Amino acid sequence: MAITAALVKELRESTGVGMMDAKKALVENDGDMDAAVDWLRTKGLAKAAKKAGRTAAEGLVAVAVSGGKGVAVEVNSETDFVAKNAEFQQMVSGIANAALSASDLDALNAADLGGKSVADTITNKIATIGENMSLRRMASVEGETVVTYVHNAAADGMGKIGVLVAMNGGSEEFGRQVAMHIAAASPQALNEAELDATVVEKERSILTEQARESGKPENIIENMIKGRMKKFLAEVTLLGQDFVINPDLTVEAAAKEAGAVIVGYVRMEVGEGIAKEEADFAAEVAAAVHG
Repeated sequence: MAITAALVKELRESTGVGMMDAKKALVENDGDMDAAVDWLRTKGLAKAAKKAGRTAAEGLVAVAVSGGKGVAVEVNSETDFVAKNAEFQQMVSGIANAALSASDLDALNAADLGGKSVADTITNKIATIGENMSLRRMASVEGETVVTYVHNAAADGMGKIGVLVAMNGGSEEFGRQVAMHIAAASPQALNEAELDATVVEKERSILTEQARESGKPENIIENMIKGRMKKFLAEVTLLGQDFVINPDLTVEAAAKEAGAVIVGYVRMEVGEGIAKEEADFAAEVAAAVHG
């Protein structure tokens, strides 16, 4: 029986396995869908689909650098225990290195990793390790020098927080200091120009309402708003923040002294923005009793 793309797609959607595994299962079973599902189950692959709905908010961020390009990727798992697994760490390291040649997340998912795509590799790892996993995001920077820093490192080049700093000029030592600053201070953008306009407008609106409640004259209110906005922008932009290594200088001033121009950065932390499920042990026991 001819193995069509539609058959492969149907098997993938019903089992959650990767494209190559779905195709192989159909080939091995002459296109018989039910037999292909059973074949996948015997190989321990179909069970990956059952795990796909579970929240994966733990995991690792990995960083990699080649020449003037640096990348950071986040690969999630359900538990921190898996993040300490050497097999999982090896996969994450491979994904980070593959990201150096990928233009975006779709390209990275399709990239080759030891003869399989990154997406299929993750699906297979779900089956063998037994937890839901996902490649959540990637980001990159470019500059004359790219420096990395990993906070709470679980292995070389990976941990809970990964930072990249791209600079023109300066030294790697200074770049590492900036990277450590970014890990601690968590700026929202490099400078005011790169800050999300909606964030700026929201803050301006809040500060305006606060100032008007003072009951002071309009010209005083305008100056109050300008002063508070200046303080806000200094607090949330990397170049405007006080440098943690030397708080008497802003990061921008410290970079100037070091002969560096910071052209970009990435700060990626595991699980940012993911709503974690809170386990209700009593409810789980009750469900087991009645289920």
